[in-house]
Order: sequence, then structure tokens, then C-alpha cells
Amino acid sequence: MTKTKHNQQPQQTPPAGQPKPGSAFAYAPAPESRSVVDIAPSYGLFIDGEFTDAADGRAFKTVSPSSEEVLSEVARAGEADVDRAVRAARKAFASWSALPGSERAKYLFRIARIIQERSRELAVLETLDNGKPIKETRDADLPLVAAHFFYYAGWADKLAHAGFGPDPRPLGVAGQVIPWNFPLLMLAWKIAPALATGNTVVLKPAETTPLSALFFADICRQAGLPRGVVNILPGYGDAGAALVAHEGVDKVAFTGSTAVGKQIARTVAGSRKKLTLELGGKGANIVFDDAPVDQAVEGIVGGIFFNQGQVCCAGSRLLVQESVADEVLDALKRRLSTLRLGDPLDKNTDIGAINSAEQLARITELAEAGEAEGAERWSPACELPSTGYWFAPTVFTGVTQAHRIAREEVFGPVLSVLTFRTPAEAVEKANNTPYGLSAGIWTEKGSRILSVANQLRAGVVWANTFNKFDPTSPFGGYKESGFGREGGRHGLEAYLDV
Repeated sequence: MTKTKHNQQPQQTPPAGQPKPGSAFAYAPAPESRSVVDIAPSYGLFIDGEFTDAADGRAFKTVSPSSEEVLSEVARAGEADVDRAVRAARKAFASWSALPGSERAKYLFRIARIIQERSRELAVLETLDNGKPIKETRDADLPLVAAHFFYYAGWADKLAHAGFGPDPRPLGVAGQVIPWNFPLLMLAWKIAPALATGNTVVLKPAETTPLSALFFADICRQAGLPRGVVNILPGYGDAGAALVAHEGVDKVAFTGSTAVGKQIARTVAGSRKKLTLELGGKGANIVFDDAPVDQAVEGIVGGIFFNQGQVCCAGSRLLVQESVADEVLDALKRRLSTLRLGDPLDKNTDIGAINSAEQLARITELAEAGEAEGAERWSPACELPSTGYWFAPTVFTGVTQAHRIAREEVFGPVLSVLTFRTPAEAVEKANNTPYGLSAGIWTEKGSRILSVANQLRAGVVWANTFNKFDPTSPFGGYKESGFGREGGRHGLEAYLDV
């Protein structure tokens, strides 16, 4: 795989943000130990409380994106396995849904506590399998995973007071398909409300990141969860399609690409299945001339370079008021030059690996299209590792709304910068997208925040911050970013017959 540096002469440099050797401010390596997680050489599907081989004996390998090391071999689910899992979930539904909410809550509380107890192990596992920095899995992902199970455990015996009628009932079997960018967190978003409301689950994790879901299956057994309540089916798109189409599934929840989301919507159209879709995004991060520049720059960096930009709600379009554009860009470039790219298990690392060779090719193709269409590309001096899948933090200026990088979801560490003169122009540019998942507003005027936020067609709007999540707050999109809400009280509705 070719590693190139753009708009600069090839040079031997330390990782981005790493002072020169001998500097008083150089970072010493601070790797997290891999020994805290024991990855087996192979894993089966988790059906009806047991790990089992795929019916046709197929398997696939899961690879660490930062090193291309094979971590384990995993059974690959097919149509027969989907049928077996759905039947197990249907059988378990009768007794699980009949439990008082207070009893279901005990299992959820127990799962949440075990996740906390095993959080270091799970963080290392997620970093190895996904490629994101350990400080993100450790400090963001795992605390939120536990928090979602705690939060929905609290709802399990209060459903009659959730605003959906005096006696809301569970739907049945939930078929859930999750992406690779936040494997364990997306699992929590899906499974916690489903179990709290009395449903049973068949979940398919992404083929590039199956391990944390399989470890979660072990947590379910550790918590004593009844057999068949949660079933985990690692596999490819054919397994997901079979799950969505299965006549025994009552509810489908999907997080992933807009193209696949549209196909799922066509599959379930005309059926009795309830559907929620959380799809792509092209979030606008709007910086007004009165914004605190240093604070805004931190929000810009967190908005697009967190998890290497592989975030559906990433602030991938930066809209800066023209009068402060130069000041903001200068400060942004200085800040990017301090980011450290490298070993995701190093606690100092800010930018980890891209999740797969396929995703790296997609990012590379769109970045090259941005250059070809006339935008100016800039990256900090950055030496990319020789193995693994890597892409340097990249900023494009001179971008127009006609550029592909301003219209299409890159899903990588690529920021497109546009300018505006008036709040009305900022709103018009922010809304000029087929997506509608997220947006950010940076200004000292509270009245401007409220005025602009009310005009933005985005499911979540952050004010003077970005990428902040809480299990009590609903999340979801408009237009081609999907429909339905996850999180908060609103997240219960998708799993209830209301």
C-alpha cells in the first residue's frame, strides 16, 4: 500500500505532534498492555446461549487495522444460522417478556457492572480489532456502553410512565445490524433498550469488528441472562440481509450506510416490521466571528478527527465566517501539527488506523477527487507506519458546495472548509445536503445559537461543543440520515407496541 505525503517534500519526521528526538518535551512510549485481553484463536456464533459453528462450516479472519495481524478466526453466519437464532429468540421471548420489569432490570444492571469490571480488557480488545486509539475506547466508548445499560435498566420497570400509554408491550424479536466504527457502543445502543422493554435480540456485528460483540456474548452468560434472549451472529452482508428479511423478526434496527439503509427499507416495506435507520451524515460545524477561537478549534478537531473521522455525525464540513476564516485556519493548522498518529495502543496517540483497506481506498479516492476538482489540500508533517491502514489528518480549503468532498460522506479524517458572510448564508449552506444527522454552532450569543439551531435540519445540534453523547439524550437524523431515535426515553418507543 503506497503511503504518500501531499503538498510537502518527502522527509523523515517523527509522528505528528512528536517533538524531535532529544527535545525536553518528547513523549515516552506509553503502550497499554495487550496481556489484559485473551483472544482465542477461533470463535463460534452465539445462539441460544451457546457458542456454535456455522451450519455450513464457513469462517473468516478478523484483522487488526494498525498492524494487519490476524487476531482470530470467526464463524461466518449464513441463512440457516439466522433462522436458528431467530427461532431461539422467539422461544425465549415468551418467558423474557413475561418477567416483571424489575426482574429484567436486574439482568441489565448486572451486565452494566460486568462491563465496568471488564472495561480495560474490552477497551484493549476494541482498539486491537477496530484501530481507534486506546484513550478513546477507554475514556469514551466503554463508559458510555456501561451507562446505556445502567440507564435502560432504570426504565425497565417504569415503561407505563414513559408516555407511550399505560401498558406498552414489547414487539417480539429484534433483528439488529451494527457498523464497525463503534462496535460495542452501537451494540449497547441497540441491545439495552430492546431488553429493557422485553424484546429478545438477534444481532449481527460488522465483519471487520466482531470480537467485542462475541465478548459481550460471554458477558451475557456471566450475567446469567436466560438462553436465547441475546444471540450474536458474526457474518457478512448476506447474513444481515437474511436477518432483515426473516419472517420471524418483528423489529429491525440498522446503523450504517445510506445505500444499505435504503435497501433495508425496501425489504421491510409492506411488512408488519417496525424499522429504525441511523445512516450517514455530512455534519456542518458553523463558526461565527464572535466564537472563542481556541475552544472552537478543539471542537473542530474533536468533531472530525475523533475516531479518524469514522463517525456518522462527524463535523466534516467546517463553515467559518469570512472575517475570521484566516485566524481560525491558522489556529487549526497549528493544533493539527501537535496531533500524534501511530500505535493505537499507545496512550499518547490521537489518530489511530483506518478500519480496513476497503475504507482506506474510499477515503483516498475522495481526497484525490477533491484535489482534482481544485480544492487545496493540506496535512501536517506526518510519517505513516509501514504496515496497517493509515491516512494523515487532512484539511481542504477553497472548497465549494459542488465539490464531492463537500457533498459525499468521506468517513475519514478529511475536513472540508467553506466560508460564509451572514447567518442566513450559513444556514443555507449547512442545510444544502441530502443528509441531516448533526451540526455544531460556535458563538458567544445564546440568541444566535437558538435562532440558528431552530433552522438547521439536523437531528442533533451541539452548541459550543461537538460529539458529546449521553444515554439520556435521543439521537437520530432527518432525510437520508435515517429516521427514528435511539437513546433517551425516545429510544424506548422503537421497541414497544404503542
